[in-house]
Amino acid sequence: MKSQKLYEADDKLIVLISDNYNVLQSLGSFGINLGFGDKTVNEVCEAQGVDTYTFLAIVNLVINGYKAFDDFSRLSIPTIMHYLHASHEYYLDFQLPFIRKELVEALDEKDNLARLILKLYDEYAEEIKKHMKYEEKFLFPYVESLLDKQPLPNYDIDTFSKHHGQTDQKLRELKNIIIKYLPSDGLRNNQLSATLCDIYNNEEWLAKHSDVEEEIMIPAIRTLEKKLKQNDVSAKISSMINTNPGNQDALSEREKEVIVSLVQGMTNKEIANHLCIAPNTVITHRRNIARKLQIHTPAGLTIYAIVTNLVDISSVEI
Repeated sequence: MKSQKLYEADDKLIVLISDNYNVLQSLGSFGINLGFGDKTVNEVCEAQGVDTYTFLAIVNLVINGYKAFDDFSRLSIPTIMHYLHASHEYYLDFQLPFIRKELVEALDEKDNLARLILKLYDEYAEEIKKHMKYEEKFLFPYVESLLDKQPLPNYDIDTFSKHHGQTDQKLRELKNIIIKYLPSDGLRNNQLSATLCDIYNNEEWLAKHSDVEEEIMIPAIRTLEKKLKQNDVSAKISSMINTNPGNQDALSEREKEVIVSLVQGMTNKEIANHLCIAPNTVITHRRNIARKLQIHTPAGLTIYAIVTNLVDISSVEI
């Protein structure tokens, strides 16, 4: 009987498996070998090079449907991708051929209906292969490029998410046809029943695999994309400021006051009144600021004022 306990790093891994034997399928995808004795989840993960937080996030989702992750940035994307890649290998190289072999043994291939069932299964298997090969060809290299901090152009995780749909419709159809319409003798009935149990397990595994992609992988990669974009903006600002180290020093105190006034949303006329200077003088100051900093927009000046401590970010209305 499955336990609905929410597992933690200090729980013994053997207890987790005893409660939920299906976790055994996941261990291989993480690269965790058996023979770990009475070690805790954290001890096993550390010894075998697996991120504990990510392991528990996936296991608790698969076992209990737990989705309330507190911090997607803590998830290890290399661990997630290793898990998904190994899961693809398991499914394509073992699970799909194994079930087909069971079907062949359970069906009379001389029967037209049996041949149609095998054809339906082959169509399903081909659909799954295309789905997983797409991820291997496009998604996985894109994620690698993110990890290398050189994201590939014209692709992002939202593009993948929009085309990431369920692929088990043919499997459900196959299962229902066997149950409702396929006559069999006693021996074949036993074989078909055993095969159907494997198909049900296969259907459940595929749904959980899809959940890991939707609930863990996609949000984790989206978080990484945002982080890289933020870092890229910061780097550009830093480069812009540091291209000429004398830029800030070259600004006069009056020019700094003009920048602060602009950041606060004042018009040229309001700045002139505030600083007791002529409107044309304000315009001249703004031209000099743009020339010295090579920043020509209010948004750019706002960022510059924040990172150079001319203004406090809390006082800026974004």
